[in-house]
Amino acid sequence: MNRRQFLGTAVIGILAAPALSRRAAAQEGPFRVKYYPVAAGMGSRDTTPAPDGTIWFCGQRNGTLGRLDPRDGSYKLVDLGKGAAPHGVIIGPDGAPWVTEGGQNAIARVDPGDHKVTLFRLPEKEAYANLNTAVFDKNGIYWFTGQSGIHGRLDPKSGDMTVFKSPRGRGTYGMTITPKGDIWYASLAGNHIAKIDPATGNATVVEPPTPSQGARRVWSDSKGRIWVSEWNSGNVSMHDPADGSWKAWKLPGSNPRTYAVYVDDKDKVWVTDFGANAIVRFDPVTEKFTAFPSDKAGANVRQLDGRPGETWGGESGNDRLVMIQTVAPA
Repeated sequence: MNRRQFLGTAVIGILAAPALSRRAAAQEGPFRVKYYPVAAGMGSRDTTPAPDGTIWFCGQRNGTLGRLDPRDGSYKLVDLGKGAAPHGVIIGPDGAPWVTEGGQNAIARVDPGDHKVTLFRLPEKEAYANLNTAVFDKNGIYWFTGQSGIHGRLDPKSGDMTVFKSPRGRGTYGMTITPKGDIWYASLAGNHIAKIDPATGNATVVEPPTPSQGARRVWSDSKGRIWVSEWNSGNVSMHDPADGSWKAWKLPGSNPRTYAVYVDDKDKVWVTDFGANAIVRFDPVTEKFTAFPSDKAGANVRQLDGRPGETWGGESGNDRLVMIQTVAPA
C-alpha cells in the first residue's frame, strides 16, 4: 500500500461492516458476544476504548491505527508511516491514542480530530527495541516497554525520552499502573514481573512462585493487586504487593496458554487462552471460570481492554474485533 510521510494525516479507508453477534451461554449471568470485521490482512491487535465511545485498534501487519464505531460497525484506518508495525495503544490524558510503534521504533500520537501522526523516535542506540505496551502515570509521563530488554519514559510536553535497560535482559512485555500510581511490567523471556521506580527508572524484580511460567501481561485490580497471565504455565496468577503473597489458578482444559489479562471495573479478571481459542472470565470471589470460545478457529486475541460492561479484544488471526458485553449485573 502507498503510505504518506509520517507527521502527516493519512486516513486510508472509511468502511462499514455490520457487526456479527451471538449470545453466549454462561454460568454467571447473561453475556452477549459481538464481532466487528475489519480490514482483511491487517493483523488487528491491541484495542482501547476512547472517551467518545469509539474503539481504537492496531493494524500490526498493514501499519495502521483503526477507529471503530460500534454503533454501526464502520471504521477508519490511519496510516502511521512507512514500515509501521503498531503493537499497543492507550488513550492519553489529552484524549488522543498513543501507540508503541515497533516498525518505526517510535512512540506515535494520533490526533483524534484530524488524525495527524506525530512520532517520538527512540534514541539511535536503541535501534530495535521491539516496542510493546505502555501506561501513563499520574504526572502525565508515558512509560513503555520493549521486548529487547528495555523500558522507558517519555514526557509528551517536552518530548524528552529516557530509555533504561531492564534487569535480566530481554523479555520486557506487558505493563500496568495501580490505582495509587505504582508501575509494573511483566517479562516474558525473563519469567518475572517488576516494579519501576519512577524517580530513577530502576526496576525491581519480583519472582512468581511458578518456575519458567512465562509472565506475559499484567493488570492491576482496584486494590492494587497485580494479575499476571502466564503463557508457559497456563495459569492466571495474582501478586499482592501489600504482603508479598501470590496465588495462582490453572485455566480449564488440557493445554491452556494464557496470553492477555484485563481486570474490569467489577474486579473480574479476563484472560485469553490460545489453547482453547477463547476469552475466559475468572471471578476471584467464586474462583469460577467462564469461557467464551470464538466461532472461528485461530482467533489469537493477544490483548484485552474495556470499559464498564464491555470487554474488548482484537482477533489478530481473523481480523475482527470482539466485544463481550454484560447485559445484566454479574
